[in-house]
Amino acid sequence: MGSPFDLIKTRRMKLLSKHETRRRLLRGMPDSNILATLVGRWFQTRQGSEVLAAERAIVAPILSRLFGYHILQVGCNEECSLIEDSPVGHKIIFAPAWRPGARHPIADNEDLPLATDSMDVVVMHHALDFTDDSHRLLREVTRVLRPGGQMLIIGFNPYSLWGFWKLFKRKINIPWRGRFISKGRLSDWLQLLSLQIDSVDYGLHFLPLKYFCLLQLAPRMERFGSSINSPLGGAYFILCVKQVLPITPILPRWRPIRTRVSVMPVAENVRVKIH
Repeated sequence: MGSPFDLIKTRRMKLLSKHETRRRLLRGMPDSNILATLVGRWFQTRQGSEVLAAERAIVAPILSRLFGYHILQVGCNEECSLIEDSPVGHKIIFAPAWRPGARHPIADNEDLPLATDSMDVVVMHHALDFTDDSHRLLREVTRVLRPGGQMLIIGFNPYSLWGFWKLFKRKINIPWRGRFISKGRLSDWLQLLSLQIDSVDYGLHFLPLKYFCLLQLAPRMERFGSSINSPLGGAYFILCVKQVLPITPILPRWRPIRTRVSVMPVAENVRVKIH
């Protein structure tokens, strides 16, 4: 049995209010546990649930075409799984920090406890949007992906109504606290890591508002945006493949052996006297 001080500390962590969590973030206190809690709470709201439903509808047919032995999802909250219906057998999702009732193993996304070239498929669910070091995270995820493996990156699109609306929102709220990395900038990073883009899809074509009447129209607006293949969706879905570096054998340079020219003496006319 723990001490009374541990019991008080546990109760304080459980009763941590939403305003206290935002206040800590505003004071510049980076905490993966607090960030995961905020992201999880937002996905439970009406707006967040519509976003998650739209993303699952786009991700499901993409993952149905990807096969292998191991699939990894990297994100801020382990409860928002997108890989449940994947045909890949072994599914891995890490929790960023320990919480009461956690069912997933704990690991840092920027220092994964996985072997190099061990994953067949990797899904990054807004992981680059909510990290302090996007380059390090992308390098680490690329490390565990095997050559020829496929990576699906889901991120918020800055060139959309969601990106425009972010300019007028407070940067401590979810999802407006995210980085919203552009597709062009991300493409340059992928090229440096030998990741070739295979396809790009867009989603979240509905307005980034919390009004109930507008959120009811979200599925209809999603179908319309997908039918015209609009690149102005609030999120992009980039599927890329890790390139296999060709191995060029280094052949030794053999020096040609000079053949010795044998000089045969020219026989002179010799008179032979036979007795």
